[in-house]
Amino acid sequence: MIEQWFPNVDWAKMWDATVETLYMTAVSTFFTFLIGLLLGILLFLTSPRGIWQNRLINGVSAALVNIFRSIPFIILIILLIPFTKFLLGSIRGPNAALPALIIGAAPFYGRMVQIALAEIDKGVIEAARSMGARTWTIIRKVLLPESMPALISGITVTSIALVGYTAMAGIIGAGGLGNLAYLDGFQRSRSDVTLVATILILLIVFAIQWIGDLLVKRTDKR
Repeated sequence: MIEQWFPNVDWAKMWDATVETLYMTAVSTFFTFLIGLLLGILLFLTSPRGIWQNRLINGVSAALVNIFRSIPFIILIILLIPFTKFLLGSIRGPNAALPALIIGAAPFYGRMVQIALAEIDKGVIEAARSMGARTWTIIRKVLLPESMPALISGITVTSIALVGYTAMAGIIGAGGLGNLAYLDGFQRSRSDVTLVATILILLIVFAIQWIGDLLVKRTDKR
């Protein structure tokens, strides 16, 4: 019955493409979370009235975040082709998409981390400082726990954006559902292939959103 509805779909290739999309999304989300968290904490701590007030570091960091956050992803992929080829020796396949995915998403998430930290009650931070807590202790015991729901919500939004980025990366041969939908679906006028790939991408997005919402509810103290 399924074969009759989708006669052009190669289900083995569709499964492989789904695994590639999940792989690119998971790896890039992990490194985006780490790098974005560090960026956001740095922006927050070096901001005016921050614990590490430093106009130069804050200005440079903010400028880099704004620049990379503003570059359209498809253009960023092209700009990073020499770097990707130098780093990995190839610009094709799921691994080749990772540098662009991480560099494109980490600044975006870093800004979301900064916003989440800025919403923490300043009195809580000052109370920790008055008790002699070191910066690392404040980060670990105050900043991260207090902002955890917002951090999880932010990485959920970023992960969903990364799913879309993987589809765009597929156009240059990075693999995944986007690549399959473009090469086997669009270029060969096989609308059923494009439709199935789209449905699978939507299912991945819905799953990420559901997991993110569940984690936010479990970490929200309110």
